[in-house]
Amino acid sequence: QVQLVESGGGLVQAGGSLRLSCAASEGTFKGYAMGWFRQAPGKEREFVAALTWSGENMYYADSVVGRFTISRDNAKNTVYLQMNSLKPEDTAVYYCAAKSGGFVSYSDFRYDYWGQGTQVTVSS
Repeated sequence: QVQLVESGGGLVQAGGSLRLSCAASEGTFKGYAMGWFRQAPGKEREFVAALTWSGENMYYADSVVGRFTISRDNAKNTVYLQMNSLKPEDTAVYYCAAKSGGFVSYSDFRYDYWGQGTQVTVSS
């Protein structure tokens, strides 16, 4: 069992930056791929970024390539999402998720554990 807790969301102006963190309050990330998803009002949850257990392979949605960076510190059981050059369309609740097996998926239903989400609001 893994319990995930996100932090770092908030209100930022367009062009600004935020760094989201996802920590395991219980359990460990060992062997899990980690992903970030987001859900804007009235829209379905969508893939943002993910990385393998080793951290060597990272994957991004086209909409965030070059602006967002996912990373992990397995010793701290923490995953990060550095978000730069934020746009109003990045406004959403951001969720981190853990997937057993070590390999990523773009599909949210393949992830086993989810955090409660953190709100990111980008003003124009």
